[in-house]
Amino acid sequence: MTVPIIPPLRKIIHLDMDAFYASVEQRDFPELRGKPLVVGGDPSGRGVVAAASYEIRPFGVRSAMSCYEAHKRCPDAVFVRPRFEVYRAVSADIRAIMLSLTPHVEPLSLDEAYLDVTGLDVHKGSATLMANWLRAQILEQTGLTASAGVSFNKMLAKIASDLNKPNGTAIIAPADAEDFISSLPIERFHGIGKATAKRLHAMGISTGADLRRTPAPVLVNEFGKRGQFYHDIANGRDERPVKSKRQHKSVGSETTFRDNLSGDDDLRAQIYAQNDDAFNQLHSKQLTAYTITLKIKYADFSQITRSHTLSTAFNSAESAHFWLDKLFADIPRQLPIRLVGVTYSSLTPIAQILPQLNLFD
Repeated sequence: MTVPIIPPLRKIIHLDMDAFYASVEQRDFPELRGKPLVVGGDPSGRGVVAAASYEIRPFGVRSAMSCYEAHKRCPDAVFVRPRFEVYRAVSADIRAIMLSLTPHVEPLSLDEAYLDVTGLDVHKGSATLMANWLRAQILEQTGLTASAGVSFNKMLAKIASDLNKPNGTAIIAPADAEDFISSLPIERFHGIGKATAKRLHAMGISTGADLRRTPAPVLVNEFGKRGQFYHDIANGRDERPVKSKRQHKSVGSETTFRDNLSGDDDLRAQIYAQNDDAFNQLHSKQLTAYTITLKIKYADFSQITRSHTLSTAFNSAESAHFWLDKLFADIPRQLPIRLVGVTYSSLTPIAQILPQLNLFD
C-alpha cells in the first residue's frame, strides 16, 4: 500500500535558459544562426563542449563531451571559444528580471535558477503565468529564450523545465504528481546518477513506482542517508527550500590551451589572466579571500595544485602575483602544460571586514 502524495502548499519555478552560451553567440553573431555550433575548445580535441546549439544536438553532441568527439560526430560543426565575461553580464540581466518578481531566487549556475513564488498575488497568483511572464521579459530584454518548470517542490520543477524545451513551460500539478512520478525512469530523478541508477536496476527498481514500493529501510540499508532521500522523492516529498543567499566556498577560473605550453613567460601570462578573471568574480560577488590555489594540468592529463593562505585578505588581482609566482616555482616541470587555473577560497563578504579595515581611521 502506497501513501498518497500530499504536497506542501508551495509554488516553485525552475527557470533554465535554452543552450545559453550557444544562444548568446548566435544572438551576437548572426552568421552563426542555424549552424551546428559548439562553444568550448576546438575540433583538434582541446577542451570540452561547454554548450551545444540545438542544431548540433541531433548528432548526439552534448555538454561535457570532448571537442574531439563532437567534431567526429559532426564534421561540419562550428567551434567558438567561450566569452564568459559576456555570459556573466547577460546572466546578471536575467537575474535582475527574476528579482523584480521575487527576492526568493536561488541561482544554480549562470543559466538556471529556482524561484519560490508562494503567496505572490501578481499575475492572478498563478505560478504558470509568472513563469510565462519571466520568459517573455527575458526574450524582450535579452533576445534569448528560456524554458520553465512549475510545481510544488524543487525536484519536480526542475524535471518539468526539461519537458517542453526549448522555449516552453511545463507544469506538474499536485493532482498529476503521483502518476507522473510513477512512470518516470529513475535516471530522470534529480540526485540519481549513473552509478546509483545501476545499483537500483540491480535491485529491480527501474521507475518511480518501483522506487516508491521499496521500503525506506531497504533503501537506507543500501545507500545510507541518501536512501531516505530517494524514498522521499519517489513519494513527491522534497522539502528543500529555495535559498536566496548561497554561500560561496570558492571562486575560480581556468583555461585549456589550444597547444601545450612550456615557456615560463607564456605560462605566467596565462596564470595572471585567469587570476584577473577570478578576482573580478570575487569583486562582483562582494567577496574577499585569504587563500589562493594554483592548478596545473599536464599533457598526460595528470594534475597538481599548490595553495597559500594569508593572514590578511587579497586586496587586488596584482597583490596575488607574488604568491602565484612562488606557487608556480614550486610546480614540477617535467611535462608540457595543457591547463592552468586560479581559485580563491577562505571567502568573507567584504562588508564584514570593512569595520576592521576602518578601525583606526
